[in-house]
Amino acid sequence: MILLSSAAPHRIHQIRAGLRSCRTLWIGCLLCGAVSVSSTVQANDSSDDIVPILRDSCFHCHGQSSEAEGGVDLASAFHATPATNLDLLEQVIRVLEDQSMPPESEAPLDQGDRDQLIRALKQEFEAALVASSERPKTPLRRMNRFQYSNAVQDLLQLNVDVFALPERMCRSYGYFDPGSGHMPEQLKAGSRPLGKSQLISKRLAGVAPFPQDLRAEHGFDNQADHLTLSPVLMKSFMKLARAIVDSPDFSAKTCGSWESLMEPPPDQSDWRAQIDSRLASFLQRAFRRPVPVDVRQRYSDHVLAAIEDGTSFTDAMKSAVSAALASPRFLYLYDLGPQPNDARDDFDLATRLSLFLWGSLPDDELLAVAASGRLSDLDVLNHQLDRMLNDVRMKRFCDSFPSQWLQLERIISSVPDPEMHPEFYFTKYRVSMHMMLEPLLLFETLLIENRSVMELISSDFSYRSDLLQSWYRTGKRGKKAIPVAIPFKRVTLQDEREGGVITTAAIMTMTSNATRTQPITRGAWIASVIFNDPPQPPPADVPALNEDPDGDLAHLTLRERLEAHRQRADCAGCHAKIDPLGFALENYGPTGLWRTEYRNGRAIDASGVL
Repeated sequence: MILLSSAAPHRIHQIRAGLRSCRTLWIGCLLCGAVSVSSTVQANDSSDDIVPILRDSCFHCHGQSSEAEGGVDLASAFHATPATNLDLLEQVIRVLEDQSMPPESEAPLDQGDRDQLIRALKQEFEAALVASSERPKTPLRRMNRFQYSNAVQDLLQLNVDVFALPERMCRSYGYFDPGSGHMPEQLKAGSRPLGKSQLISKRLAGVAPFPQDLRAEHGFDNQADHLTLSPVLMKSFMKLARAIVDSPDFSAKTCGSWESLMEPPPDQSDWRAQIDSRLASFLQRAFRRPVPVDVRQRYSDHVLAAIEDGTSFTDAMKSAVSAALASPRFLYLYDLGPQPNDARDDFDLATRLSLFLWGSLPDDELLAVAASGRLSDLDVLNHQLDRMLNDVRMKRFCDSFPSQWLQLERIISSVPDPEMHPEFYFTKYRVSMHMMLEPLLLFETLLIENRSVMELISSDFSYRSDLLQSWYRTGKRGKKAIPVAIPFKRVTLQDEREGGVITTAAIMTMTSNATRTQPITRGAWIASVIFNDPPQPPPADVPALNEDPDGDLAHLTLRERLEAHRQRADCAGCHAKIDPLGFALENYGPTGLWRTEYRNGRAIDASGVL
């Protein structure tokens, strides 16, 4: 069992010294499967260590029967030969490591047997992984709107935005410099909901974006099954590509590749050679790999035919560029899979790296390394990772991943009751517009300074504006702020109740409703966002909690009201997993301020058992 209290999330910082850095852990997620496991791992005959323990402790529930609990039949999987089901092996290792199996209703597993079983299962997992002929492949999908905008900007070397991107929640005012290895003590940042001024930037006139991509169930907008391409959307991409090159702002002043791509060549004796040369370089960058001769030939023929019909060289090249920007080879991200001699295509890996870290296309250096076939070499790969992590384009990663991971967009619709929380509002703005920047700036600091990933849970510093610092200390917003670049300062935190992203006012506010905290919502958020173990959706016929503050339940604590609210057996299993996580944060009020009792004077009980 794990006992929880309101300070439990912060005590984790005591073990942070033993963990690897942020960058290593994040990049490890990306490269899983990109570089094959070393073939020196040999198969281990570990059945003698596995089967006896499983037989004594597990087979009576997970045996050879159609009634096997959870549909997990361990007896069949480990009957005679080493197990080869990677998903099953990984699942068994996980439930043994987190001690969720055997369940509390069964006899506990001796710790020595548990350790022995985990070691043997990991050996079997490694052997099965090496023996597996399957290689992970990137599902076919198109670029999302964020990636498309970045890709066009980089491909054409634009010094303006292609179109406005409201999903960029944190606007930098020059502070982001990953190559420096540190964040400044004071900086200025903007929050998108602070107003249109946070979205105003130089961009191509007459270019409107296609609709924002739908979020998947966990809040991310890069899931393959969501990023399809309907005929209607394909038509909009074609219009968008044409609008980009026809924009009155698309010129030599805004396009860094204008001279090398659009400007008529001084030597016009051989149009074919000039066009072929320019398009070969452009199309290779656009399509992220060498382009077949017949494909390049079609583009060249189109440009030549347009020129022969009286179209200017620049307009003819614009036509070819717009065609490339609407081509499936540009829009789609795909994995060619194993190549001859069982080698991986390094161009696939280059694209995965650049789309993940930069939200854009590989640059010339990354493509050159991929073309040499050396990108899968670990030393070369590490060098490229360091280079990319220290590039200013990492801001795009910080513009997309943390806000989606933390589901911060939910705070935009958070509207605490104005009568209960009058200080939360000023003019037409809300304190939450400052709150949302705090976890984003903390995330950027951990990435740029290569700090421990555990500081996402507990940190001894944060970034706060004067308004936000006053809010934490007094529950008042202090002096009014105007919706422009907001000064933030790096502050030292002395109280373990603060620090990390979980207990920031942003998270606590967006997981509350207008009048009270929501422990179930908070618990589900932690289970989903921090533990990546989201609960099942609730049954459709569960009635809402009685929110009448002056009714018969007014004298009860929230815990007591929820206990009276849920007595259904089909709800108890999920609530036992998420409620303790949410109640551990019950001392944080609906707007993130610390409290010790409810409005009715009853003391808060923030304990729980997992």
